[in-house]
Amino acid sequence: MDSKDIRNLEPKALWQNFYGLTQVPRPSGKKEQIGKFLVDFGKSLGFETIQDEIGNVLVRKPATKGMEDRKAVVLQAHMDMVPQKNSHINHNFETDPIQASIDGEWVRANNTTLGADNGIGIAAAMAVLQSTDVPHPAVEMFITVDEETGMFGAIDLKPNFLKGDILMNLDSEDEGELYVGCAGGLDANITFRYKPEEVPEDDVAYKILLTGLKGGHSGVDINLQRANANKLMFRFLKAAVAEHDARLCCVEGGTLRNAIPREAFAVVTVPKGDEEDLIETVAEFEELFIEEYKGVEDKISLKAERTDLIKGLMPEEVQDDLINAVTACHHGVYRFIPELPEVVETSNNLSIITTDPEKIEVKCLIRSSVESRKEELASMIESTFSLAGAKVEFDGGYPGWNPNLNSPILKVMSQVYEKDFGKTPKIMIIHAGLECGILGTNYPNMDMISFGPTICYPHSPDEKVNIASVQKFWDFLLSTLANIPKK
Repeated sequence: MDSKDIRNLEPKALWQNFYGLTQVPRPSGKKEQIGKFLVDFGKSLGFETIQDEIGNVLVRKPATKGMEDRKAVVLQAHMDMVPQKNSHINHNFETDPIQASIDGEWVRANNTTLGADNGIGIAAAMAVLQSTDVPHPAVEMFITVDEETGMFGAIDLKPNFLKGDILMNLDSEDEGELYVGCAGGLDANITFRYKPEEVPEDDVAYKILLTGLKGGHSGVDINLQRANANKLMFRFLKAAVAEHDARLCCVEGGTLRNAIPREAFAVVTVPKGDEEDLIETVAEFEELFIEEYKGVEDKISLKAERTDLIKGLMPEEVQDDLINAVTACHHGVYRFIPELPEVVETSNNLSIITTDPEKIEVKCLIRSSVESRKEELASMIESTFSLAGAKVEFDGGYPGWNPNLNSPILKVMSQVYEKDFGKTPKIMIIHAGLECGILGTNYPNMDMISFGPTICYPHSPDEKVNIASVQKFWDFLLSTLANIPKK
C-alpha cells in the first residue's frame, strides 16, 4: 500500500474498516449493498446478527472476561451518507467508490462528500467487534438506515429490538465535546401548479449558472452565514424581471433537504436587444455577491450562457408570486438559545427548488430544540407561500433530544476524558438531528450520549476528518468501555 493510503493510518483497524466502507456505495435510500456488507461482517465474526424489516443491522458481541457484570452498551451509527459532489466531477454515488486520500492532517475525498459522517462511527463500532484485546461489556453494534433523509431507521424501529442499557451515538463531529441534546426537525413541502405559456416572439433565452458556494450541513453549519444558492439566485431573478422584462422558464437549486444549497440554475428569456443589459446585470450581481460574502465564500460564480428557447414559460403571475415568496422566505438562523447564545435554537434551510412544465416544488427543513418555536417558524413559512398561492404541507417531523445533565454515562465519560486527556470535555447541545431523541421514545430508560471525531463541512464536497482526532476518539471510546458502571 502507498504511504498515503488511509489504511496505513492509526488506529489501523478503524481506518481499514473505513476504507472498506468507502468501497461500498451507500447514498441515502440505497441500503441494499451496505446492509449486506454489515450483515456479512457480523456473521463472519460468528456473532448474533439481525437485520430488521426496515434494513437496520444489529450485531451482538458478548462481554469480555471479567466485564460480564457491567451494563450493556449500544454502539450506534447510521449507514447512509449524503451524496454531494462538485458539478464538474463525474461520480455516480450508487456505483462508484469514494476516493479518500490523506491531505496533511486530514482525510478528504476527491470533490465529493467523504462519508466520514457517519462512516467513522461505523468503522469504530466494527473495530470493537473485531478486537480481541479490548475489555468491554456486552456490546450491540446498531446501524440504522436512511438517517440523512428523515431518520426512518430510528423512527420505524420496533420496541425491544435493543437490549443495551447505555446508547453511545457515534455521530457527533467535534472531538472533545459530549452531546446530550439535539434539535428536532420538520419538512416543509411547497407546490405551485400552472399551465405554461408561449414564449413571446423575438425573445432570446439564457441559462443563469450560480456555482462555487461552499454549502454544508444545514444544522451544524447554519450559523456560519454561508450563502444559500437559492436565495442568491432569486435575488438576481427579481432584478432581472424588474429591469429587463425577463421571463422565467425553469429553475433548479439544491439537491438535498439537509444540505445548504451550493448551486442553482435558471433559464430565462428576455426581449431581443436586452441581451447585453442582462449580461451586465449578471456581472453586477456576481460582483455584489462576492463583496457581500467576502471572508465567508471565496468562489462564487454567477454567469449567463446563451441557450435554446424552451417551449413554455411560467405565467407572469406565478413567476412573480414564486420570486416574491422565495425572496421573503426565511433562511438561516432564526433564534439562538438565550441561555447559550452561541448555540442555535431554531433555523430553516431553504433547501431545494425544482420545476417541471406544470409544477414548481420548494422544500425546506425547519429545525428547533423548542417545539413551539419549530411550529412558529413553520407557520411563518406556510403563511409566506400560502399568500403566494402555493400549497403547503408538512411531514417528516421528529422530536428533539432533551438534555439530561444528570446522566450517569455523561458523568463517567467526563471523568474518563479529564483523566486521559487532562482537560474537561465540553457538554453540548447540537443544532442537528441525532437519532437519540427518536430512539428515546421507544427506549425512555436508556442512558444516551453522542460523541465523535472532528469532521468539518459534512454534507458538502469539502467534507474532511481530522486524523489525530480519530485516534483520540478511538482511545476515548476504549477507555469509556473499560469503565462502564456495573448493572
